[in-house]
Amino acid sequence: MMLRSILISGFMFLLAHGVFSVGTEELSAFVMEGDSVTLHTNVETKQQEDIKWYFDETRIAQITGDHSYNCTDVQCNEDTERFRDRLKLDHQTGSLTIRDINTTDSGLYELKIISIRRSSEKTFSVTVYGVPAAEQEEMKIKSVKEGESVTLDPGVMKTPNYVMMWYCNDICIAEISKEPRMICTDVQCNNGTERFRNRLKLDHQTGSLTITNTTNTDSGDYTLQIISSKITIMRNFSVNVTVAGLSAGEKAGICAAVLLIIAASICGFYFYKRRVNKNGEYYISDGKSVFFSL
Repeated sequence: MMLRSILISGFMFLLAHGVFSVGTEELSAFVMEGDSVTLHTNVETKQQEDIKWYFDETRIAQITGDHSYNCTDVQCNEDTERFRDRLKLDHQTGSLTIRDINTTDSGLYELKIISIRRSSEKTFSVTVYGVPAAEQEEMKIKSVKEGESVTLDPGVMKTPNYVMMWYCNDICIAEISKEPRMICTDVQCNNGTERFRNRLKLDHQTGSLTITNTTNTDSGDYTLQIISSKITIMRNFSVNVTVAGLSAGEKAGICAAVLLIIAASICGFYFYKRRVNKNGEYYISDGKSVFFSL
């Protein structure tokens, strides 16, 4: 499969180092097309600080400490529309999120934090692996019959350097933290949630999530967050659980066919019981004349 070869060749680095590579000056992230990526500043904006983001030396986002001015993409540069409203700037921290990332977004993202006392710079290197739509669908869209198991695979190896969190309808249902003992599923993650009732299995090595004995209530959107202190990757999955037996369309078709058969039977019986002679008289089966209509 093409996706398998892409993941094997593209993520060989990740087998040893995971999704992120952190150096003194540069932070690297390896992501898949369609993911959302957040680049963290790890600061709280203050009155005297300006935060600016650049991509390939072009300013793509900015926020001032007093929030008097902020911009993203074309608002920062009229001639730049490459991200097309896919950028989101956190007004509290200045962190930058790139939604629905694609291969043209690969490159260097430069962060500049400018204040009266001092200025600092960080560079994020983002590599986006292109995956054909059919292969993405195979990985991210799962259809199963009720009662079967379904596995959502992150596509990367779990390493101790980051946290993996699974969400269903914005509720955390599974988590692997940096420490192996910090692992939870379902009610362990949320005291008031027992939706899956011990039907979740989390692979401690890969971070993949398996839902056993699925029901139709398990259908919906699932989100995986791969988190480090500098970068967060969000990957979306969709699960569709079909109820065993006939679909609604099939049931409607069968009902319509049954009604037609019943109607045809009634009509046939009706005309069988009636007779018409050459003078146009209607007779019932015992030969008695009823009325004239022809």
